[in-house]
Amino acid sequence: MASDPLSASEKPEPAPDIERVIELPWSQPKTDQEDVRAPDLLREIMEHPNYLEADADLGFLNRDDMRGTRLQMDYQKAETLLNEHGIAHSIVVFGGTRIPEPSVAQERLAEIAAQAAAHPADEGLRTRVAIAERIVEKSRYYDVAREFGQIVGAQEGPEDNRLVIVTGGGPGMMEAANRGACEAGAKTIGLNITLPHEQFPNPYITPGLCFRFRYFALRKLHFLMRARALVVFPGGYGTLDELFETLTLIQTRKIRPVPVILVGRDYWKRAFDPDFLVAEGVIDPEDRELFWYAESAEEIWQDIRRWYARIGREIVETQEGGESYEDFISRCRT
Repeated sequence: MASDPLSASEKPEPAPDIERVIELPWSQPKTDQEDVRAPDLLREIMEHPNYLEADADLGFLNRDDMRGTRLQMDYQKAETLLNEHGIAHSIVVFGGTRIPEPSVAQERLAEIAAQAAAHPADEGLRTRVAIAERIVEKSRYYDVAREFGQIVGAQEGPEDNRLVIVTGGGPGMMEAANRGACEAGAKTIGLNITLPHEQFPNPYITPGLCFRFRYFALRKLHFLMRARALVVFPGGYGTLDELFETLTLIQTRKIRPVPVILVGRDYWKRAFDPDFLVAEGVIDPEDRELFWYAESAEEIWQDIRRWYARIGREIVETQEGGESYEDFISRCRT
């Protein structure tokens, strides 16, 4: 036989989120009245690092066997925050950190030249003067990178952030590109890397969009995930590393091809000789066509626009109109 239904007043109220009328047994520590050793024993337990929650235990997170978790966190933090800022596409700018703006390069040359004049027999100082003179000559590219940052920054402005300048966040050429975008009122990104010696990001990166990575591999991944073009100014090992990695990924079609522009033909013709590599048979002639040279900011921008026009795609694609790399690969295989 069915029971009579309870009235609304007979049914219990919802339990509070946190509070209780009667505390649970473990809400109070064992007192010294019960065991004189209890407070000291309890303190030793709770102060031990193993009692920390896993995500608050830096010692645990830094263990060798937690590298997989650290890799995931290195990737996920930047990915989550870039998505929150609506960053869909980027133009990546690489270049040397030792090439400052022209006025600074001239000041440094003057200082070294004065030292060399005071010590005419010092061969090391004469060598430094010659290097400083070449830095002054290359410092014109600081202005080119700065102007290019302004051009890209002006395309979208501060509200529509679907195309942004991304650099490694350091000085020199990267500073110049970030600076130009900042001056145009656009958001701009820097991807720093943790190194054994102290470093600072350049001051022109948008606060909240400068990320510091533990692992080079994850930093490299974020450089290219949203890249619509790669613009490479004169630089050293780090610049060459990023350039060659990108060319290799395009060559093997591990990533979808994008424009790769080397700024400063005279420099790059001496630093990197692809014609020699073709002649030696270690790359194919078509691999030589994966990049080209440019000299001015406007030429770089027009070359990027022309490249996309020739393949029938937009530099900035809407989510509806875009094609994922997985879809691209699937289409190529059918």
